[in-house]
Amino acid sequence: MYLASLGRLALGSRLKALSDHFYGAVDEVYQTLGAGIESRWLPVLRYLWDVGPSSVTEVADAIGQTHSAVSQLTDKLLRAGMVRRRKDPADGRRTMLALTDKAHAALAELGPIWCAVRRGVDSSLEQHALQLLEAIAACEQALQQRPVAKAILAEHAAIKAAPLDIVPYAPELREHFYRLNAQWLERYFRIEEVDRMVLSDPERYILQPGGAIFFARLGEEIVGTCALLCESPGVFELTKMGVDETFRGLGAGKRLLDACIAEFHRRDGQTLFLESNSRLKPALRMYEKAGFVLQPSARPGSHYERADVYMIYQPRT
Repeated sequence: MYLASLGRLALGSRLKALSDHFYGAVDEVYQTLGAGIESRWLPVLRYLWDVGPSSVTEVADAIGQTHSAVSQLTDKLLRAGMVRRRKDPADGRRTMLALTDKAHAALAELGPIWCAVRRGVDSSLEQHALQLLEAIAACEQALQQRPVAKAILAEHAAIKAAPLDIVPYAPELREHFYRLNAQWLERYFRIEEVDRMVLSDPERYILQPGGAIFFARLGEEIVGTCALLCESPGVFELTKMGVDETFRGLGAGKRLLDACIAEFHRRDGQTLFLESNSRLKPALRMYEKAGFVLQPSARPGSHYERADVYMIYQPRT
């Protein structure tokens, strides 16, 4: 399932899909058994049935929905003849919602259906039903203590404030070299054998022949990498650049590119080239701004099946 692959990023979407599934299932049951309500009506109707006439604000606070959402649902219930508005006897300025006789009659017949719903959910989900209810209760309590929007904004501020450093290769960073490159290769293309070989043993294929590897570190997280491969004396390839998509937009790619170009100059390199693919337009624009010039055709003898772009660095004077 695609949404599952997005993890916490798609939490709201997954919960909505799950909610829609349950709403749809119960509506199918109601329709099949001739019940006169819709599943989305239940929170308001059941609250008014249990508590009695209440204001929209009281209902919204009790069921955890916004005032606007309850107002919109109330309009539907009014049209369906399930609720009516009346003045609060204790305060003529307040409008109260109350169930109609039609609603009382419909709800009074739902006992066997609600019993079947409880049993059916348990039968379908087995032990997960109780676990889900417990997890929802725990989430509701946690969100009351710290609203998620506030927590997200605090984390965003921390990310923006964290220093972005470019650091050289170290053995303990090897896994990140593979991870960051595999991420974009698997998304856009595939990991070719030459990729697997180099990414699995960067010391042998990049460092020992005279190359260099850099990493972008944001606070304590490694968010990007890029390598300078020595093709032959004085000739270097800019290769294996990857930035974690979660942290794009912070300038890590440009900082890595600048570090590799600076290292190329430090080593008195004569030629610096790269191979890429025309699909990677944002990366190609970054290379062009850094001084790489597009060549009329792919590089002869390229190691990569995906390479249809060949660029050579021409430093601006």
